[in-house]
Formats: sequence, C-alpha cells, structure tokens
Amino acid sequence: MFSLFKSKANTMNVRKVDDSFAVTGQITPEQVQSVSDAGYKSIVCARPDNEEQGQPSFNEVARAAETLGLQIVHIPVSGGLGEGQIIRFHDAWKKMPKPMLGYCRSGARAGSLYATLSK
Repeated sequence: MFSLFKSKANTMNVRKVDDSFAVTGQITPEQVQSVSDAGYKSIVCARPDNEEQGQPSFNEVARAAETLGLQIVHIPVSGGLGEGQIIRFHDAWKKMPKPMLGYCRSGARAGSLYATLSK
C-alpha cells in the first residue's frame, strides 16, 4: 500500500509497511510538514549526506522535523547493513514514537533496517 503526499517541493511516494512503519525516498525540509500532517511521530534517515548533488543534508531535514516536534535519527547506510547500524536502529525503534517514516534515496535501505526487527 502506498500513498502520495503532495507538497510545494514535490510529491512523496510513501509505502506503508505496517501500521508502525512506512518508507519513502529522499524528503526535503519543506516536506516535513506533510510528514507530520500524515501522523508520523518520528523519522529515520538511512541516507548518507552528500550521496548525490543537491540532496538536502540530514541536519536540514532534522531542523525542520524538530521544529514540528518530530523525533529524528540519522543511521546512514552505504552498501550492506552493519551490526552497528542494526543496533542503532533497534535502539531508536524502542525509544522513538510511532508511526515512524524511514527514508533514503528510494526507501530500500530504510526498509532493510526495519526488516531486521524480530516480530
């Protein structure tokens, strides 16, 4: 299941994994209001800074999120998942409010982090 959030900057293709987690591609600071309006309480960024020219930095997105009361964490993933990234995600999952939106370039790395949770 997916939904589209429209903002001034562009449209986000949000794919709901379950009631607690969804993924999307790169978000911009301007889109964070739409994320909040959709009911997300926290955000995890799995994309390293400077991966692509013109990409907003994590800090830019984080400032926008924090002004709206959203919790946000940066767990950058390049290549395969490492143990440290998995541990950081599990810790964030336990502590951060749900539902959570994960993003990276396509949403795949954020989804991979979520897939490491034992159900």
